Amino acid sequence: MKRYEQFAEEITHLIKSGVLQTGQKLPSVRHASKVYKISPSTVFKAYYLLEDRGLIFAREKSGYFVRPLLQDTLPEPDIKDIEVVTTEVSVSDLIFSVMDVIRNNEAVLFCAFYPSTDLFPMARLQRSMNHALTDFKSRHHNYIADMTTGNVDLRRQIVLRYMLNNVNLSMDEVIITNGVMEALNLCLQAVTKPGDLVAIESPAFYAILQILERLKLKAVEIPTHPRKGIDLEALEKALQKLPIKTCCLMTNFQNPTGATISDEDKEQLYHILNKYQTPTVIDDVYHELYFDETPPKLLKSFDKHGLIMHCGSFSKSLAPGYRVGYVAAGRYAEKVNRLKLMSTLSTSVPAQAAIANYLQYGGYDRHLRKLRHVLACSQASMLSAIVKYFPKNIAVTKPKGGYFLWVELDKNIDSLQLYKIALANGICIAPGAIFSASQGFNNCIRLNYGQAWSDKLELAIQKLGNLIKSFK
Repeated sequence: MKRYEQFAEEITHLIKSGVLQTGQKLPSVRHASKVYKISPSTVFKAYYLLEDRGLIFAREKSGYFVRPLLQDTLPEPDIKDIEVVTTEVSVSDLIFSVMDVIRNNEAVLFCAFYPSTDLFPMARLQRSMNHALTDFKSRHHNYIADMTTGNVDLRRQIVLRYMLNNVNLSMDEVIITNGVMEALNLCLQAVTKPGDLVAIESPAFYAILQILERLKLKAVEIPTHPRKGIDLEALEKALQKLPIKTCCLMTNFQNPTGATISDEDKEQLYHILNKYQTPTVIDDVYHELYFDETPPKLLKSFDKHGLIMHCGSFSKSLAPGYRVGYVAAGRYAEKVNRLKLMSTLSTSVPAQAAIANYLQYGGYDRHLRKLRHVLACSQASMLSAIVKYFPKNIAVTKPKGGYFLWVELDKNIDSLQLYKIALANGICIAPGAIFSASQGFNNCIRLNYGQAWSDKLELAIQKLGNLIKSFK
């Protein structure tokens, strides 16, 4: 056993024996190095290992603290017993009211739909963008091609990343889009017409609801477990009884719950979709933000018949604001590409080239390791604060990736009203109703932990907990 592992075991024993208690601060790196006669790097390695095990968490400029042990944590929400019905989608007004706050408010943004830009390598990306712009004139003929089919270097890098996940694609199947929103829009347009039924999760990411509303599609809400993902039995029954044209799902670290369908259930899910020949659009923007040692499988890895249109983006993991997304569109690639050419024609050519340059030379996987570490630590910190400050009669998810927590409050609490009260107190939360076509989940909220934890965030959770406790 290496020295840092031995030191980590010693700290683990102190935590589990109760010598170091929940919320207690660990010795500083300098102090621990002096007392235990080990190097600072050894202490750092031990603390990083303890963070990965979920035993401690870091607080910016404050040090390391003991997080709650399993028996101290709150229960997870259970699946909702909802009726599977066809719903006309009309949620945009409510969603836009929340979005306007994000754009125009100085509140603590637990409602945000993106991580803090502080977590991304913006300076290195700028160098990639400078390279792309410098290269523009000398490769003008290539850029004309990039406008129609997408940057060839970027598509090659995307195909290589699929290979790492046991998915073999041709480059012709990959279409570059203006973020994942365009990819989802194009895919749904390729397989539906106005009035068609689309099976979605419940709760579902509100952007999916907005797309369905814009395309005049009807939602069939399928019960979704906050940890295990969509109810496969309920989905199959819906496919049997209703003329569902397509499904639109998030199989990894679903927004808003953080749920991930197990690899075994993904295989069963694909079997169901293939049985009913149901083309399916997968929004998988959080796939690379996993906290375990290995990533969850892609549903696309089971797809032998081109049914799965797998959508991704670099906005959530590398380059917010660049608006570079993509879709591996399977048997629908040609139709999706034609729809792209008939609408927006092209994704920003320099942005495509900049992302391609970064993927090839910028150390993307090294960046992802750092990002996952920060997100895992921030999740631990937020969970610890929720245990400490929220009422005990709640349930909260514990995702293994992404940057959202789904909190189920007392059934008498109206999250829309709580949203307004919290906003008046400088805190923005995402109310559960915006994640449902039928505007359910009124006693639920989504919280974003996608930023380095700080005393400011700790105080905001404390204040939010007090507001929930005093809610009438």
